[in-house]
Amino acid sequence: MKDIAVHIENLSKEYRIERHGKAETFKALDGINLEVERGKILGIIGSNGAGKSTLLKILSRITYPTTGKITIEGRLASLLEVGTGFHPELSGRENVYLNGSILGMSRQEIRQKFDDIVEFSGIEKFIDTPVKHYSSGMYVRLAFSVAANLTPEILIIDEVLAVGDAQFQARCLQKMDEAKASEGRTILFVSHNMAAINHLCDEVIWLKEGQIVQTGKAEEVTQSYLLQMAEKSQKVALKDRTDRSGNREALLTQVEWLSPQQGALISGKPATLKIDYVSGHLETIGNLRCVFNVYKGNQEFVVTLNNDMSGSGIHQVPGRGSVYCHFDQLPFMHGEYSITCNLFVNGRRSDKVEQAFRFKVAEGDYYNSGHKTAEKRPGVYVAQKWNTLPPAYGSTP
Repeated sequence: MKDIAVHIENLSKEYRIERHGKAETFKALDGINLEVERGKILGIIGSNGAGKSTLLKILSRITYPTTGKITIEGRLASLLEVGTGFHPELSGRENVYLNGSILGMSRQEIRQKFDDIVEFSGIEKFIDTPVKHYSSGMYVRLAFSVAANLTPEILIIDEVLAVGDAQFQARCLQKMDEAKASEGRTILFVSHNMAAINHLCDEVIWLKEGQIVQTGKAEEVTQSYLLQMAEKSQKVALKDRTDRSGNREALLTQVEWLSPQQGALISGKPATLKIDYVSGHLETIGNLRCVFNVYKGNQEFVVTLNNDMSGSGIHQVPGRGSVYCHFDQLPFMHGEYSITCNLFVNGRRSDKVEQAFRFKVAEGDYYNSGHKTAEKRPGVYVAQKWNTLPPAYGSTP
């Protein structure tokens, strides 16, 4: 007999919305039926607006269903929006004890785990600072550390981990891997990172327009999802995509590659990524930031293109226009890629579109050495020099 940790029966959630001056009913979830076995990691995937976060909020009792029944067996902890469950006026230390108490832990149990929580979070210097002064990354590090180290039987994690830096994300994924291998913890994990989903999850559900369209082994479901997303990116113009998130102060309307090779992309040759955007009400944008995450075919992360990170701030630009990312030598290896596009206006996420754009790169002589790569898989080249002489700053220890 199966040991069920989470049982969902005929779950629906409706919202009343105003559209064109008329009240309408919007179904964020529509007839969800699901069982999650104890000790399993369930991945939840789907495009923006599919109902993923609504499902997690209902399971976390942040909101309530319109119809249906939920049975949860065990102590549950949730990591949803940044700062959920933290009191802004309390210090990090006080919030650790507050969250532990909410999870049903005794003060002695929290005290025994406290040093591990602080060490994992990496914010020792700020543990006695009110969390209202924390950055979003600090919030996430402490919140995940509390949830992971206070050992709830059921852990719910939304895409909130994307706020943290790459090193901390890797540590979080490793922690979940350990929980899967040895602790028998039940985890519900929402992510757009298909590589992480495939690695961690025993089973995956794909949500679309509030309904489960596929359930099964991780690689089978993620492959079906990625194929549909690829078809959508080819058939639906970026400006017409509705599966996007952000405050929409400005929207991405088109992304395309320009090159002197009749538009063809060749490793090592010049190329420029052209990004068109438009704001509905801003005549001038004080600060525009593009964060484009590039993935290879099966959604394994390759590299981030980020104008701020590269030292190229974009300031005081028109409310409608284009920005360009230039490559003297295109660093991408032979293969197929997709880009998830993020646009930030004056420090706030304005637009995000998953797999907004796909492209292929032909093999070329990136290093001008007369040798093309033997690799037949996507990746990036890096500048490098080889010889038999030590560097001026000394030999490697």
